[in-house]
Amino acid sequence: MATSNSSDSSMPADVPAPYGNGPVPAAGTSAETAPKRLPKVRTHHLQQAKNEGRHFAMLTAYEQYAAEIFDEAGIEVLLVGDSASNNVFGNETSLPVTVDELLSLCRAVTRSAKRALVVADLPFGSYEVSPQQAVATGVRFLKEGLAHGVKIEGGKFYAETVRAMVQAGIPVMAHIGFTPQSEHALGGYRVQGRGDDAKRLLEDATALAEAGAFCVLMEMVPADTAAAVDAAVDVPTIGIGAGNATTGQVLVWQDMAGLRGGRMAKFVKQYADLRTTLSDAARAYGDDVRSGQFPGPEHSF
Repeated sequence: MATSNSSDSSMPADVPAPYGNGPVPAAGTSAETAPKRLPKVRTHHLQQAKNEGRHFAMLTAYEQYAAEIFDEAGIEVLLVGDSASNNVFGNETSLPVTVDELLSLCRAVTRSAKRALVVADLPFGSYEVSPQQAVATGVRFLKEGLAHGVKIEGGKFYAETVRAMVQAGIPVMAHIGFTPQSEHALGGYRVQGRGDDAKRLLEDATALAEAGAFCVLMEMVPADTAAAVDAAVDVPTIGIGAGNATTGQVLVWQDMAGLRGGRMAKFVKQYADLRTTLSDAARAYGDDVRSGQFPGPEHSF
């Protein structure tokens, strides 16, 4: 059992873990001179945002530099999404990506983000067979991927799966509405929860929240339906193409930053044009190399 050097037995919620909390400070660095680290974002902080009517931001991240940058920018939640299938591995859909492929990306993100809550998608085929399969896959993402939680797609049918995972100590984010892993069954990229179908989404969200999901993500859902879901559940909600009544918002970072080309979904807002920036940089570099201007004397030993 861990012992404490402090005589005060009352410990605040966010203190260094009793068995260590990462590398020790560099030699010559004291607790007073070391830069202060903000507390890690935990699931209860998202719940506090919901309770207090505040919002939080979530972005996908698949590697070291995006994770570092978004973490330093204050993004509260990073999602190692199965969208890596489309945005990292070059597939047309999210279906082909594997557990092992996502685990490697997840480790890179969790090693690089110091504050953000890191959630990993369970890819298609890794949890649908049984709650036991879902628990086993979730354990791998927490142990091998170092994730802080996982996300699964599907409605109230998966309530027992969520309950089993939560009982095993795996924080679960539920994903309803348009679920990309089911795009063939849903007939393509179609808005969910319109008209009478709104009742189904309400039932899905309620069942998953009652089963222990710490958050419910809704994708491509009418704003009024998403608002009704948010009002019906006590846990935070996250939207992507679901209006602005949700507690949080999420976007794929390559869409948000304008790295991916082509037609964008209606719900995407681009905050930069990285594709043009990188293209211009690569073109200038190539021109300098071919003309002999790079490397110059200042770049040589």
